[in-house]
Amino acid sequence: MKRVHANILLTVAAMIWGSAFVVQQIGTGGLGAITFTGARFLVGGGAVMPFAVRQYVRVHRSERQFVARDWWGMVATGVVLFTAASLQQHGILHTTVTNSGFLTALYVPLVPVIGLLVLRRKVHFSVWPASICCFVGTYILSGAHTVALAAGDLWVIASTVFWASHVILVGIMASRTRAPLVVAVVQFVVCGVLGLLLGGGMEQPTIDQFYLGWWGICYVGIFSVGMAFTLQVVGQRFTPAADAAIILSSETVFAAISGALFLGERLSVLQLSGGGVILASILAVELLPLSPLGKPKPLE
Repeated sequence: MKRVHANILLTVAAMIWGSAFVVQQIGTGGLGAITFTGARFLVGGGAVMPFAVRQYVRVHRSERQFVARDWWGMVATGVVLFTAASLQQHGILHTTVTNSGFLTALYVPLVPVIGLLVLRRKVHFSVWPASICCFVGTYILSGAHTVALAAGDLWVIASTVFWASHVILVGIMASRTRAPLVVAVVQFVVCGVLGLLLGGGMEQPTIDQFYLGWWGICYVGIFSVGMAFTLQVVGQRFTPAADAAIILSSETVFAAISGALFLGERLSVLQLSGGGVILASILAVELLPLSPLGKPKPLE
């Protein structure tokens, strides 16, 4: 797969995520954050499972055999995903959709920072200003002066460290295993099982709550988890983590578009300019490395 095709998949994933913020707030049926997270990820895992089994058989027979290190890496990715999703979901239930979408974008500049400090990975110079501009653009798009921190915002902020770590781990595991669908399903199942076990003990959900929240679980599980997270894993096999984070940040733009189309929300000129900053940042990180200015000069 060419990098441009991988980036298209990442953009589609961002589009799906952008439309799911409202559902994650109003479609839980009263379920707690941990239980809702577990349920939606199990639904997503079930949707992708048949394709993952087929890919596992093909890769295991013809390309490489899976070893214990692969499985432990995928399990670790699932644990990080569960932590990120649970913290974010808890925050969404105690703040506004606008704030949660804006604050989640903090993971964008964190990805190259963690990659540099922990993994010693260098990135193209365009990634640094593009990451900062994505965050600034998200702030403007979210309303700028209207964004005030609420109690749930701290939980969303905490989730961004794990979202950034998850983006990096997904790229590593997808490249190592050559089986992105297998990586996707393993992390979904780990996240789902942890969510239902911990949620059952801590939140004590009822059958009525599952009944009231079934449509939200199915919508977010099939689309946001099953489709979008799988597209992320597939796309990140061919796109660097820092670049992927910037592309995925466009979910904020798609959230605003969805609000305008389906909820009748309108954006001011200032907010539209924030969306323009995000899109410009994505174009910069894609096009600058291909330009003469972005290519390293040969040694004389």
